[in-house]
Amino acid sequence: MSSPDTHHDDDSTPVPAVGADSPFRPERIARDEAPQFVLPLVVRIEKAEPPARTDALETAARAVLVLLSDERALGEGEWAGAVRDWQDARIRKVVRRARGAEWRKAETLPGVTVHGDAAEVRVFPPVPLDGWPKELAKLQVSGTDLDDPEPVAPAPEGIAVLWLNPDLEMSAGKAMAQAGHAAQLAWWELTGAERTAWRDCGFRLAVRTAPRERWARLSGSGLPVVRDAGFTEIAPGSATVVSDHPALRARL
Repeated sequence: MSSPDTHHDDDSTPVPAVGADSPFRPERIARDEAPQFVLPLVVRIEKAEPPARTDALETAARAVLVLLSDERALGEGEWAGAVRDWQDARIRKVVRRARGAEWRKAETLPGVTVHGDAAEVRVFPPVPLDGWPKELAKLQVSGTDLDDPEPVAPAPEGIAVLWLNPDLEMSAGKAMAQAGHAAQLAWWELTGAERTAWRDCGFRLAVRTAPRERWARLSGSGLPVVRDAGFTEIAPGSATVVSDHPALRARL
């Protein structure tokens, strides 16, 4: 669903933890012809108390990181095969919404629920594009509209910031998926020690809309950029989010 703007190999910096397994290889590989997988995320949206938009976006981004770092997704873990099959240059994600009984059923499936200030997002191991569990397949994708009832504070200093393109209009569900992509691009670029440090602080991050006067500079800075494949809502190739992690910025 997305691909990075650039991928750097710099002998003066530690090698990213993904090393040769990075999906950002120029040559076409067998995975490009194999069945495609998608990462399901479900956001809890109760009619009476929906979460704030920014809270939902940040929680979705953290949920992706929690899944990627879960021991079940690593090595010989029970989810590891599905995660390996899924982690290609498209890193497809789909966000669905649930409430009440739908949410309770979703919680019975293998996955991890991540909590924000008020938001709850459950992330599940990847599934084939056409092989969703029935409990998730019937959940709605469209209509995930959220807003921020209060002005969003500036991002704290010294944490990862996922900067949204100020010139694109996206539904909350679409923006949650894009924030998840951005978090994943940053994760791929970090060393093992940097990943551990991020995990140990609870994957602290912020999602903010970039000021228009800064967007061109951010998107051309060499930081990871999410470019959408154009399956839904926005034009193919659109730059949606810049992953501004302090460790990555220090290498520029």
